[in-house]
Amino acid sequence: MYIKRTLEQFIHKATKQFPVLLITGPRQVGKTTFLRHLSKKERTYVTLDDPVVATLAKKEPKLFLERFAPPILIDEIQYAPELFPYIKMYVDKTKRNGDFWLTGSQQFQLMKGVSETLAGRIGIINLLGLSQNEINKKLNVKPFLPTNLQTKTLTKPLSLKKLFFNIWRGSYPAIALHKNIDRDLFYSSYIKTYLQRDVRDLTKVGDETTFFRFLKACAARTGQLLNLADLARDADISPNTAKNWLSILQASGIIYQLEPYHTNITKRLVKAQKLYFIDTGLCAYLAEWSDSKTLETGAMSGAILETFVVTEILKSYWHNGKSAPLYYYRDKDTKEIDLLIVSGQTIYPIEIKKTSSPNTDHIKNFYTLKKLNKKIGHGAVICLTDTFMPISKTVSAIPVSFL
Repeated sequence: MYIKRTLEQFIHKATKQFPVLLITGPRQVGKTTFLRHLSKKERTYVTLDDPVVATLAKKEPKLFLERFAPPILIDEIQYAPELFPYIKMYVDKTKRNGDFWLTGSQQFQLMKGVSETLAGRIGIINLLGLSQNEINKKLNVKPFLPTNLQTKTLTKPLSLKKLFFNIWRGSYPAIALHKNIDRDLFYSSYIKTYLQRDVRDLTKVGDETTFFRFLKACAARTGQLLNLADLARDADISPNTAKNWLSILQASGIIYQLEPYHTNITKRLVKAQKLYFIDTGLCAYLAEWSDSKTLETGAMSGAILETFVVTEILKSYWHNGKSAPLYYYRDKDTKEIDLLIVSGQTIYPIEIKKTSSPNTDHIKNFYTLKKLNKKIGHGAVICLTDTFMPISKTVSAIPVSFL
């Protein structure tokens, strides 16, 4: 079953602008299904998962492009970076947009080849798991801002039970759309595939058990400030190894690291990031929450709700082909704001709370933003309320269901 993706509209626009499009993202989010559906049999499809085809692409890239003539969709392009120079020569010769659609799951290898050969010729687009809007068949979704939602209405409020079931289940299409699929079997197979294919290709992990322990330690820290020393200690590895492995998780679409906001970019780069698992189902599986009820009542419920909200907002930007201007705020007095969205010269503050009764206590830190000398937009508390409602003149409560 194919489900329409928000990114469809942007793909049609981008393919008219670039000779080459590259769709990156984690494994199993539907990159190939998405592009094959849009191709409508008008584009040659070839996958480099096939070792015979991959060998031809690596050993005889010129012959490969003669045999599989554009317009073409090449799946898992990272297995044959030797193709990049020949794709460059082809597009420079034809000067025709839209000839090459590529997919890839390993950004380390991909970005090296792209930056060296296809700069200026390629549009790079991120695809994540299904958003709640996509699952609910709502496609004309703008990048999230609190001001975009004031006129939005809910057809049916999302109950606490249903919300945490969706969080526990996750957003990979195979698991989100098919309730009869064994969730634990899916994630255990996913991790084994990820360890065996991507991790071994990206770096030399001598002990897969240690890397799995590191994955679990990261899952337990979703929604928290990243303390590299503590993470390394719990995983029984060195801080340098932890830093390297975090970059692998980020490059392969497993985690997202949220940067702190600071008007001084240099200072921003040296501060700690916040760690989020991009898929809450995978996170809950690694953290060993056996069902959605225990997850909802457990110590991790607030952090994983925050993770869910941040990643839904992230999808609203990436699935519209835009960079996500997302940050968190923490000052020297340890006053924190969960999320800042920076749009132009305006900062929109967001708090994420597991409550159905938001009040002014939840927005008490918003006033600290005045010292930034920036325009402060309408703020929000994203929470479990059933309806859009004002908390103050400048802040509204937004149901999680609105995302």
